[in-house]
Amino acid sequence: MSNNDIIVSLDIGTSKVRAIIGEVVNGTINIIGVGSAESEGIRKGAIVDIDQTVHSIRSAVDHAERMVGIQISEVYVGISGNHIALQSSHGVVAVSNEDREIGEEDIDRVIQAARVIALPPEREIIGVVPKQYLVDGQEGINDPRGMIGVRLEVEATIITGAKTGIHNLTRVVEKAELKVAGLILMSHAAGQLALSKDEKSVGTILVDIGAGATTIAVFDQGNLVATSTIQIGGEYITNDISIGLHTQLEIAEKIKLKYGCAAVEDSAADQVFKVMRMGSNVEKEFSQVDLANIIEPRVEEIFQLIRGEVHRLGYSHLVGGYVLTGGTVCLPGMLAVGQAVLGTSVRIAVPDFIGVRDPSYTSGVGIITSVSKSMKNRGPSFTKKAATKTAVKKSSENQKPGWVERFKNFFSEFI
Repeated sequence: MSNNDIIVSLDIGTSKVRAIIGEVVNGTINIIGVGSAESEGIRKGAIVDIDQTVHSIRSAVDHAERMVGIQISEVYVGISGNHIALQSSHGVVAVSNEDREIGEEDIDRVIQAARVIALPPEREIIGVVPKQYLVDGQEGINDPRGMIGVRLEVEATIITGAKTGIHNLTRVVEKAELKVAGLILMSHAAGQLALSKDEKSVGTILVDIGAGATTIAVFDQGNLVATSTIQIGGEYITNDISIGLHTQLEIAEKIKLKYGCAAVEDSAADQVFKVMRMGSNVEKEFSQVDLANIIEPRVEEIFQLIRGEVHRLGYSHLVGGYVLTGGTVCLPGMLAVGQAVLGTSVRIAVPDFIGVRDPSYTSGVGIITSVSKSMKNRGPSFTKKAATKTAVKKSSENQKPGWVERFKNFFSEFI
């Protein structure tokens, strides 16, 4: 690993497309560039218009490039949706070295062995997440490199997705003149950033409430064990405001962001604003309490659906409770309503990096930290043997191969 490398993540959401540039300096991540653009062509987390989505991606990437003064050529793309599924798998290989010391090649081979599973023709493997390794039957090994053994096994989680969704996602990125270095499951990446080791160990539910969809990820015994997506999010709150105040969606969104409060008891009667009514030139005055009376029932419904889905998955009583992230949780009062409805410990996760201290950036920053952590775990012997091009092109005189690019071939197995 070189001392100074670049990782670029792309988070294509329903309301925003975000490109985040992270620089890894001696193992420490710094966020050096952020680009954001209004998301066009995305509905409820799914691509519905290729050309509009390409334009949004290009706008976000151009914004990030101008901030840092570099040209982005490759990105790690976040993927999510209700087509994602998890499947357990088991791989076994014989250790190849004559001295029986387990090396990188053995780990690569056992991961490839775990990928050999029966899949329907419409599904595709996105990645493999090792849960534990076994050396000659000894369990609970996180990193078997350097150990002596004859038989190496891995218990892993296979992440699969619908080919249609995967191919459409890669297509829009490639049409935006970018290369996909790897597809990253956003709920897994967000969990690496937002949850502590203890939270993942005792069992915690990570909930990402976006504009068009809410993603639930269950972590238990240190691993991602279940994931699900509910087709409801912050857009529904905006729609309710539009209907309740008889105003346009664009105005309703601005009002939500400026005056919105999810809990009526936290709203202020003296905080007033005027709204242009739809179909007329007349403005009407409302208070923050009026607005909260529209928002709170929908927020309660979102948390009730979350609670019901977690119960359906069979993880209602995890010790770690709930951790909330995503742009919608920025709404004042969300934490209070969540605690009341879910009836357990609830906190909001915010990335601890300058420039991205906002829950809406958790997934994008999580991708960067996940890539960096996985590469660090692979060690220097891996960096010598992988591939070719650079992930980011700096100025021609500074251009040099980065470990991000060399890492991309392996990243389809490790998320």
